[in-house]
Amino acid sequence: MDSKAISFEEGIIEKFEEFISKQYLVELSRVINEGRHSLVIDFRELDKFDPELTDFLLESPEDAIKLFQTALRRIEMASEVQLNIRFCNLPENLRILIRDIRSKHINKLISIEGLIRQASDVRPVSTVITFECPVCGTQIDMKQTENTVKEPTMCSCGRKGRFKLVDKKLVDTQRIVVEESPEQLLTEAQPRRLSIFLTEDLVEPKIEKKTSPGTRVVVTGIIKEIPIVDRGSKSTRFDLIMQANNIEPSEKEFEDLELTPEDKKIIKEMSQDPLIDKKLINSIAPSIFGYESIKEAIVLQLFGGVKTERPDKTKVRGDIHILLVGDPGVAKSQMLKYVASIAPKARYVSGKGASGAGLTASVVKDEFLRGWSLEAGAIVLANKGICCVDEIDKMEKEDRVAMHEAMEQQTITIAKANIHSTLKAETTILAAANPKLGRFDPYIAIADQIDMPPTLISRFDLIFPIRDIPNKEKDEKLADHILSSFSKPEELVPEIAPEIMRKYIAYAKRYCKPKLSSDAMLEIKSFFVNLRSQRKKGEEEGIRPIPISARQLEAMVRLAQASARIRLSNVVEGKDARRAIRIMRYCLQKVGMDTETGELDIDRIVTGITTSQRSRIIMMREIIRELEAKYGANVPLADVIDAAKEKGLEESKIEEIIEKMKREGELFEPKHGVLRRMPR
Repeated sequence: MDSKAISFEEGIIEKFEEFISKQYLVELSRVINEGRHSLVIDFRELDKFDPELTDFLLESPEDAIKLFQTALRRIEMASEVQLNIRFCNLPENLRILIRDIRSKHINKLISIEGLIRQASDVRPVSTVITFECPVCGTQIDMKQTENTVKEPTMCSCGRKGRFKLVDKKLVDTQRIVVEESPEQLLTEAQPRRLSIFLTEDLVEPKIEKKTSPGTRVVVTGIIKEIPIVDRGSKSTRFDLIMQANNIEPSEKEFEDLELTPEDKKIIKEMSQDPLIDKKLINSIAPSIFGYESIKEAIVLQLFGGVKTERPDKTKVRGDIHILLVGDPGVAKSQMLKYVASIAPKARYVSGKGASGAGLTASVVKDEFLRGWSLEAGAIVLANKGICCVDEIDKMEKEDRVAMHEAMEQQTITIAKANIHSTLKAETTILAAANPKLGRFDPYIAIADQIDMPPTLISRFDLIFPIRDIPNKEKDEKLADHILSSFSKPEELVPEIAPEIMRKYIAYAKRYCKPKLSSDAMLEIKSFFVNLRSQRKKGEEEGIRPIPISARQLEAMVRLAQASARIRLSNVVEGKDARRAIRIMRYCLQKVGMDTETGELDIDRIVTGITTSQRSRIIMMREIIRELEAKYGANVPLADVIDAAKEKGLEESKIEEIIEKMKREGELFEPKHGVLRRMPR
């Protein structure tokens, strides 16, 4: 190395040593005392101290970091410890979008931001292997840069091949895949991904917990190229990866869009408009005719309730889940896609098309480290946002099981292939489903119409059936609306532009935490108690239908809080509670009404079996037990039907109950015309 290069390097070392001595001695002392393995340096502070240092760092990051570490070892307190130097807070012009990374960025220091989509196990990787020559005993250090072991070709004594491996330096390594954030995407663009390798203290357990899939991170690192192996031989094409220098979880929520003082002024003026709620409702999918109640509920869903943590550490979600069930061709998918386009953070997936990580999370093979990786699904990636799930009834069985936890506990727990992890899923769900027989039937319980378990259906706060019923007056308006959308599409613009609406929602979520007023509490309490205390004359206490449960009570509180947020108010007033009651009553009457009794029965949604059906099932069990005393285990079907008729049951209802009991595994038919109870 010539003297000019040596003097340049010595100058860099001296400048960096001076920088640490002047500005980072206290931090360095703290790092050493706490037993940490890295000193994190603010890039902007280094740039203010000496721009020459930062220019050298950006152009030749690997060489610069080696010289900086040499400088660090010259400081007395750090001479005995091995510390890594990590950089944070790179300027905005060095924060590159994943889709914009090109070959010019190779071997340069840049910063990226995104969501962790996948994270592998932590595995040791050898960086340097020491070989010994069996002839002369010379030890040769070989730097390992590929997946296969690289051996020396020849020793200084002239020996070729068959060297003895005597030592290896191992470094803990983890691969994560970072995906572009939703707000960085162009319309309808596919999010791009980048593989990032974390080493040494970046994979320590404390940091590893902060880099689980679904977490938003800022990664500073060096872009590298690796050759693509095609059928065992190297290709001329390369993959881009990043060797991470530093990784920081980004605490910024996705609702926290950048709001300028001008934006805040406009938002506050809008909130004073007495018709703001109507304008917001009219701004939801203006190209879709009608559905005012559903659009109103979606507006409340976008604003959401307030997440509550009680003193006993139990949490109550603030997210409002909505399910749309309806006939084909009623614009369910269009509604979902529109909401996904205007929400501050949203994902649109189809239950039928979601594979791999699907909706929740999955464990996949890692092609780089030859282990297992945890990959986040749509609901985890939409954490703190909204996930629009079309055809939710057609999702995979594994996702269906995990959805129970995701919708209520707002976490997703994975325990597969030696990976056990809990991911955050504070996600609002807007879902659409199709009835099994094509069209919605109000006379059949909703659980019997959708291929979903009743326990999952019950986790939705609001369920809206959408029926396509011919009506001349309504059909004329619908036809006019659709035809005008073709002839004059410019007229179907939302009253509030999507950009402003997004900022309005973000502002409300950030600054408004409404609390229930005494008036609102009294309204909700009166509705709940009065509805549950309604009782028909002569009705028995034990088999009374339950019109509403505590789950719907919590849902009404969330809806009332969202209504207050529309006005940017921190107080839930009586009118907010009345709006929540009106929407809840509308949904209950549509899907929770027992068509036989004309009463509200929440069991129609929660269990799929109404109270009147349950009482008939109990009666049928008693009849079969009585006949078993006469005939033994095998009971004639004709006798069962006759006995049930004597107790006042209609034959069609008798057959329906017997079929239901067969499906539930209570009864089976050993031979035609004979019933037998399943042994327990």
